[in-house]
Amino acid sequence: MTTFPLSEHIFGLATSTPAMLPVLKLFLLPVGGGIPAGVMLASSKGLAWPITTLLYLVSDVVLALAFEPILRLFATVCGKIPVLTRLSKALTAATARSAAHFGGTGAGPVTLVMIAFGIDPMTGRASALAAGHGFLAGWAFAIVGDMLYFAVIALTTLRLNSYFRDPNTTMLIVLGAMFGVPMLVRYFRSRRLSLQGAGVE
Repeated sequence: MTTFPLSEHIFGLATSTPAMLPVLKLFLLPVGGGIPAGVMLASSKGLAWPITTLLYLVSDVVLALAFEPILRLFATVCGKIPVLTRLSKALTAATARSAAHFGGTGAGPVTLVMIAFGIDPMTGRASALAAGHGFLAGWAFAIVGDMLYFAVIALTTLRLNSYFRDPNTTMLIVLGAMFGVPMLVRYFRSRRLSLQGAGVE
């Protein structure tokens, strides 16, 4: 009788290892649609939620290792080329607006986490770098925010699929919400600010 070490039995790891790579590949997609697709695939293959969450965390670590050199190179080159210097200033201004939108004028840990949650981890890391945070702290804030985003999308996907019982319908609804809700929030927020400004005048 073949036996496996106890560590391989945790969360069904011994039987789920072949299913992990396709899920990880979906999580590595540079668009938000990889999350619901990966979650649905993991669910269909019987992967336990801790394994699915761990795979997404691994994808964030891979992103950090791949994106950091590009970010550092961009930051180094920006000071030497006038066009990129202006672009850097524009990005700094955009970061300041994002910080104000997510909780204040500063770029503290909570604000940086919320930037990564509300936009994406790359923007969160870029904002952390602009605020003076190094590789470990900057990506820690970005990954925490992205993991919170993953939790919301994953739970929403699984809950919707329990109602519709159709992966394609579920993914379409989740993708529509992922792209549509932020646009609606920005629209109503800008409209509210414009109305407030008109009221003040």
